[in-house]
Amino acid sequence: MITRKEVEHVAKLAQLEFSEAEKEMLTKQLGDILQFVEKLGELNTDGVEPTYSVVPVSNVMREDIAKPSFTQEQALANAPEKDMGFFKIPKIME
Repeated sequence: MITRKEVEHVAKLAQLEFSEAEKEMLTKQLGDILQFVEKLGELNTDGVEPTYSVVPVSNVMREDIAKPSFTQEQALANAPEKDMGFFKIPKIME
């Protein structure tokens, strides 16, 4: 079981602030999660293959084949502003 003091400690480490009601709720919710994890530990998993997915997964990526693409001029044709062959955008940092 997790205590309110442990919730407050984790919140402090994560630099989070919670109201008293939120601390109470989190204490209960985290306690419930830990109880569920303990219950999972009781399951007999002998002979069960480890997996990272519950459904079969296959690679759906295509071959990386170079194909003809736009020239620099074509790519910049509709750019509102361009400079020395690059897109020019508004400055966002000083």
